[in-house]
Amino acid sequence: MVSGGCVGTEGGAEPEESAAAAVAAEEQVMPATAPARARELVVGYALTSKKAKSFLQPKLRGLARKKGIQFVAIDQKLPLSDQGPFDVILHKLTGKEWQRRLEEYRETHPEVTVLDPPGAIEHLLNRQSMLQEVSKLDLADCHGKVGVPKQLFVNTDPLSIPAAVMRAGLSLPLVAKPLVAKSHELSLAYDAASLTKLEPPLVLQEFVNHGGVLFKVYIVGDAIRVVRRFSLPNVDEGDLSNNAGVFRFPRVSCAAATAEDADLDPHVAELPPRPLLEILARELRRRLGLRLFNIDMIREHGTRDRFYVIDMNYFPGYGKMPGYEHVFTDFLLSLDQQKEYKRRPGYTSGEG
Repeated sequence: MVSGGCVGTEGGAEPEESAAAAVAAEEQVMPATAPARARELVVGYALTSKKAKSFLQPKLRGLARKKGIQFVAIDQKLPLSDQGPFDVILHKLTGKEWQRRLEEYRETHPEVTVLDPPGAIEHLLNRQSMLQEVSKLDLADCHGKVGVPKQLFVNTDPLSIPAAVMRAGLSLPLVAKPLVAKSHELSLAYDAASLTKLEPPLVLQEFVNHGGVLFKVYIVGDAIRVVRRFSLPNVDEGDLSNNAGVFRFPRVSCAAATAEDADLDPHVAELPPRPLLEILARELRRRLGLRLFNIDMIREHGTRDRFYVIDMNYFPGYGKMPGYEHVFTDFLLSLDQQKEYKRRPGYTSGEG
């Protein structure tokens, strides 16, 4: 189990309040007419058309322009060195050729911030390795515990899956997830016979009752935002007795299934403690080498402080996060400020 250090104040901040506070703080700090930046911050982006549409919404582009940030599409048919110059490269493309080009560019342009390094992203694209760093954490804490559900990697004849599950000591029902994290589809297998209908390679994960609510923890650099989403309902003994087979779902949660305004049991709806999220996010940023990712987190039903991380994603759907345009533009500007600080005379990497 993972536990987080006792830091900060208790209780998780409501996501709407967090977004509103960020906007209010910006309005208080920024003068009525913000001074123009000495130069634009140029962010090259390499995204699928679907990702670009969901992320680069008009509200983000508009605020970015006001803050002196320019988003420029990268032409994947041209060498990266022939484009730009860029201050930041933002990407979510897969494939060995793209990774090779990006790594070569990083070597010849160390002054450009790449979000995020291709090698670090690989860790979250494979569900066999995705949650390893969470399971390794062991931090003394008084705000809660975080673990990973028992799971099993399966890449064998489907007929042998029931025996493999029994040897591994996993309990039904089991959530079956594709090995490659490009797909959000999943299945819920209620009985041993149904396991033979699954299609490896996949990861089997014990289903943990969590009151039908999932916490999406968005991480953008040092910033953390949490939203509630409806999830799969609890499964009891009656469900196990009366159901058989494999039930398929497009994904555990979606933006349309927001639980923010729902009338929920307070014990189910209560957000994870902020100090716990802060230490978890900090440790995962350090261990994974990533700055843009999200954590899908659940609270075990009937407990207040026992949480499980069930999935993680690189560069998730930030467009669904309240106030994301403020969080993201502030993050990009902070990267530029860090570079400026490091250029100051007398700077050494050992300075705080």
